[in-house]
Amino acid sequence: MGTEVEYTPFELMAVAGARELKNGEIVAVGLGLPVVATFLAKRTHAPDITIMFELGVIDPEPIHTGVGLADPRVWYRAKVLSTFVDMLGGVLHGGRVDVGFLGGLETDAYGNLNTTLLGDPKGKFRHFVGSGGANDIASSSKRTIIIIRHEERKLKEAVSFITSPGYIRGGQERAQAGLPGGPSRVITDKAIFGFDPESKRMTLLSIHPGCTLEDVLGTMGFKPIVPEHVPFTEPPTAEQVRIIREEIDPEGIYSG
Repeated sequence: MGTEVEYTPFELMAVAGARELKNGEIVAVGLGLPVVATFLAKRTHAPDITIMFELGVIDPEPIHTGVGLADPRVWYRAKVLSTFVDMLGGVLHGGRVDVGFLGGLETDAYGNLNTTLLGDPKGKFRHFVGSGGANDIASSSKRTIIIIRHEERKLKEAVSFITSPGYIRGGQERAQAGLPGGPSRVITDKAIFGFDPESKRMTLLSIHPGCTLEDVLGTMGFKPIVPEHVPFTEPPTAEQVRIIREEIDPEGIYSG
């Protein structure tokens, strides 16, 4: 019997995200755990992926986790230092991005993302950062991966505002809107979800070790499609945890 590996829920989320990336893909990366996941993939099974930040940075070798994608410590030894317009216009809108990797305030049963505003029953609204490049990434990538905390207020039947489109209201609405791709995975700190090929509604794929089906469904604002048999998510390996803690995010800014 091997020694059981200790890991945080956020490390498991990053590892699960990394496993979704294939060698040779071009990945547009959003802030937070998507950064950890993408660099983990590049250091392990996908050394030839191309990492792209929306502000114009391609394939950097960060010397620090940084305090955001605009932190020059994250741009170190980048192969390209270009512009926001080049990335969104020439690369994303040109159909060259294989994977968009995003977080958000809330997502819904069809993978629509909100990063713009939240409201309450009294009619008060709180505004947040908005889209940045998230709408372009979600609209133009061949597929998107969403990484988000597993809470009822974040996993809703319908988001308060669609900043970045998923499958809109389900079925073929995304294709009818002329948008390619769509969300392929939603990764939370309790489970991994996919999307039903026909209805496009979120579908439970695996439950993280230590969680139960009741834990997952009881902290969601909607009921996903649940297959008869749902496996447990494969835990991180000792080497994956080491790379995250020693090389990618040693201060635990995103994965602690």
